Amino acid sequence: MRDLDLQTLRLFASVCEQRSIARVAEQESIVGSAISKRLAQLEDTVGTPLLLRKRRGMVPTPAGETLLEHARTMLASIGQIERDMAAYATGTRGHVRMLVTASVMAESLADDVAAFLQDPLHRDIQVSLEERVSPDVVQGIRDGSASIGICWDAANLSGLETSAYRSDHLAVVAHQSHPVAQQQSVRFADVLEHEFVSMPALSAVQVLLARAAAVEGKMLAHRVLVSNFDAALRVVRANLAISVVPREVAQPFADAGAPVRVVPLSDTWAQRRFAICYRHAQGLPLAAQLLVDYLARQGRPA
Repeated sequence: MRDLDLQTLRLFASVCEQRSIARVAEQESIVGSAISKRLAQLEDTVGTPLLLRKRRGMVPTPAGETLLEHARTMLASIGQIERDMAAYATGTRGHVRMLVTASVMAESLADDVAAFLQDPLHRDIQVSLEERVSPDVVQGIRDGSASIGICWDAANLSGLETSAYRSDHLAVVAHQSHPVAQQQSVRFADVLEHEFVSMPALSAVQVLLARAAAVEGKMLAHRVLVSNFDAALRVVRANLAISVVPREVAQPFADAGAPVRVVPLSDTWAQRRFAICYRHAQGLPLAAQLLVDYLARQGRPA
């Protein structure tokens, strides 16, 4: 079997499809005797007749039908390899649509996508990002409205393939005059007595906080409801309430001079991991697969 070569398999498949050595010889600009010789050598290699000459032309034997199926699979794989390598050599074209959660959007994703698109090989790839809550991200991937989704890995990802992305750590953000701001770290249970600025009820952070409060037999005291992290941080800066947001989002705000402190939560659930999700890796367009591979590398430890 190691003596099989792709050119002979191509000629064999063509003869099966054209039912004529002469027609294949004309198409390939090869003399018919050379094709006949290759086919005879192929039969010697596999140890059984592969073709029969009948009134309607050359037809495969049962063994030939089996070999033809395998040959088509091999040739299709070779064709995919050629296309993929050509894409690396000349750049890849495509439009990749992504559904992502607010946390992912607010943290490192934009920078990661920008770095990916700055590669000259990716100059003809377009990426669109749409923000959704985790359940809608997952549903959007399942129903095919986008190629790639990124959300908290605690979401129900059954039926989807995933790759690990980055992680974050939830923290309490409080005005620097607030009692919580004096702590180095804090348990979520110890801040439930304070009023919160909250995100939409279905957001991943809000669902997590509501569950954690329920475990303590309490409810969050909502003072202000906002739609995004930037608005939440502005409310905290005004000293209207405290908020729980990813440390990776809040720390740059504090470092820029805002009168707030970022106090990490010590609860184990405060460390979150994000997952890249998609229906089937083999079904991803090349541009989407390249982006998935790149983003997955960003999530690996250095």
